[in-house]
Amino acid sequence: MILKDLGTIINTKRDVDWGNGKSRRFLIQEDGMGYSLTDTIVDAGSESLLQYNNHLEACYCIEGEGEVEANDIIYPIKPGTMYALDQHDSHYLRAKSTMRLVCVFTPSLNGDETHRLDGQGSSSY
Repeated sequence: MILKDLGTIINTKRDVDWGNGKSRRFLIQEDGMGYSLTDTIVDAGSESLLQYNNHLEACYCIEGEGEVEANDIIYPIKPGTMYALDQHDSHYLRAKSTMRLVCVFTPSLNGDETHRLDGQGSSSY
């Protein structure tokens, strides 16, 4: 049985500044589940060009509003919206307000990954 509380993750190695917010990593590779579960904060007003070459990702929005742009299509994101990047899609994640996403990655994250958001193409891990 694995039991974790957000309060015990904040300000630990599992509370990662991913580039435009925080990724609170409840499950990572060392937990042995085969997938990762994160509570991700996306900073208001941010735009991130992302691509996961080594992972598939699904995100469920529980707070805030924004959009995801993939393959030249813009998808609005608001509480209750789920999006899944099932083709390792390059995508822009834009936050109109601070967003909070519950994200699942498969295979699992090592736990220390961050993004390089320097405008030199998609950031990936």
